[in-house]
Amino acid sequence: MSQITNILSTLSNHKCNKWVFLIFFLFPGLVLVAQGERKHIRQGNKSFEENDYKKAEISYRKGLEKNAQSVPGIFNLGDAFYKQNNFQGAIVAFDSVRSMESEKQRLSETYYNLGNSLLKFAIDTIAMPSEELQELQSKALPGSIEAYKNALRNNPGDTAAKYNLAYAQKLLKNQQQCQDQNQQDQDQNQDQQDQQEQKQEDQEQQKEKNQEQQEQQNQQQQESQQQQQQQQQQQKEISKEDAERMLEALKNDEKNTLEKLKMQKIKGSKTKTEKDW
Repeated sequence: MSQITNILSTLSNHKCNKWVFLIFFLFPGLVLVAQGERKHIRQGNKSFEENDYKKAEISYRKGLEKNAQSVPGIFNLGDAFYKQNNFQGAIVAFDSVRSMESEKQRLSETYYNLGNSLLKFAIDTIAMPSEELQELQSKALPGSIEAYKNALRNNPGDTAAKYNLAYAQKLLKNQQQCQDQNQQDQDQNQDQQDQQEQKQEDQEQQKEKNQEQQEQQNQQQQESQQQQQQQQQQQKEISKEDAERMLEALKNDEKNTLEKLKMQKIKGSKTKTEKDW
């Protein structure tokens, strides 16, 4: 069976994506069956009409064991999956039938059921993003729109397909608006975070700058104190030398004074002279 591929974009879980959707009827399963799987498909149809969808699924699977390419068996199995809310299984089943069916009316019904399965899957999982289901989640809404368009291409008068197509388009538009709003919020939050980080970085840089300035001031103050201490030491040394020179000068002055006094005494003494009569 072919799988849903070609990822577009991840479904958003924004709160404005909460929708209530009325699921429309499914087109009934095919009744034309080959001899090999006839019995099991008829049993499946009977269980389906009795709303025993699990039992119907089992019967359809048994029919497909007889003929894996049975279009009625795959189509009816998709109906049983859908009724059990197994939308992934329904999507795979109806997607397989569309590549096998050629009659326009049945092909339109197949696309319609495929669109319903994709749309219901999108609505049920829109608030539950999952890495495992990311591929199908991203494809579901756009895929449902394309499926309804194909249903209308094969049956332009299908009013249910027209209504569901309009609804799916509205839902996708709303989702895109929510994604844009989410992106804007994320960008704004990122800008605020960047500004906060820049502010913190500026504060750290200013703190480092202040620390450097403080260290420079402390170093300058220390150098100034050292210079003052050196000057004081030098002044002390100079004062000591001056005191020694003054003391030496005083000693010299005292010596000179004594010499002068001695000379004055010598000059002032009287000598006895004899008259030469």
